[in-house]
Amino acid sequence: MIAAAQRKPKKLKHNGYLMNIVQNPILYLMALPVIAYYVIFCYLPMYGVVIAFQDYVPARGILNSNWVGLKHFASFFTSTYFPRLIRNTLAINIKELLFSFPVPILFALLLNEVRSTRFRRISQSITYMPHFISTVVICGLLVDFTKSTGVLTNIFVALGMDRVNMLSVPGYFQGLFIGSIVWQSFGWDSIIYFAALTGIDPMLYDAARVDGAGRFRQAIHVTLPGIAPTIVILMLLRIGSMMSVSWDRIILLYNPLTYETADVLSSYVYRIGLTKMQYSFATAVGLFNSVVNILLLIAANQISRRVSENSLW
Repeated sequence: MIAAAQRKPKKLKHNGYLMNIVQNPILYLMALPVIAYYVIFCYLPMYGVVIAFQDYVPARGILNSNWVGLKHFASFFTSTYFPRLIRNTLAINIKELLFSFPVPILFALLLNEVRSTRFRRISQSITYMPHFISTVVICGLLVDFTKSTGVLTNIFVALGMDRVNMLSVPGYFQGLFIGSIVWQSFGWDSIIYFAALTGIDPMLYDAARVDGAGRFRQAIHVTLPGIAPTIVILMLLRIGSMMSVSWDRIILLYNPLTYETADVLSSYVYRIGLTKMQYSFATAVGLFNSVVNILLLIAANQISRRVSENSLW
């Protein structure tokens, strides 16, 4: 009897997954398109990375192209473009991490302190709107605003800057690029922090007020620790893409005059792979980019788990 009683929960637990599928078939049907998307567009194409080790010729196909091993990797590492690409990619990502990542957090914290529900909703709606504007439109507006007679140029000229086409000056490119990302994304990115704020127990604020903590100290000692796990997880995901930059925005904004500060790994892969049709070389560069991202994610996850006990796995 005792043995049977011990085995019964295991059987129920084993059948629980199937019962869940039977009881909630609609939910699993809704998940199928998402699963199919990742399988078709993310996992199946991974087979194509083998062309990084070949002199790939489309007419021959993957199976019949000549195998060259690490030839394309060696060519990339010894290329004159390699230092510039690594420098620009890291510089843009580090600046984006320093300026773009904290803005949604600060915005969520500030709106959390606003007592007027109407003002909070209006502010959220206004800041969400740029997220739904196409990147092509955003870049078109930025190109128009930063030309020699553009609105932004006129503002900077009034502050003492020379009148130039700002997107043709290498020193201005990264600042304009990151500024456009911050403006378009900070409102939408703050949603997850608002959701995390709603999960904080109100009794913690009551206890802090009883101890004499003001609004600022409540934000420091209650609000920030409450959303710290969310911040850590998103930070880890961001670090895991430190070698990736929005290639579409780069390509829409850069030009040969700004390659010195604007050309990154993703734009180089596009230019070499599609415009010059060096498919194997471009695949080798992309594979290098992905491997470095994975290593950064694993390292950041291990550090976070030891320091803060929050991690992805």
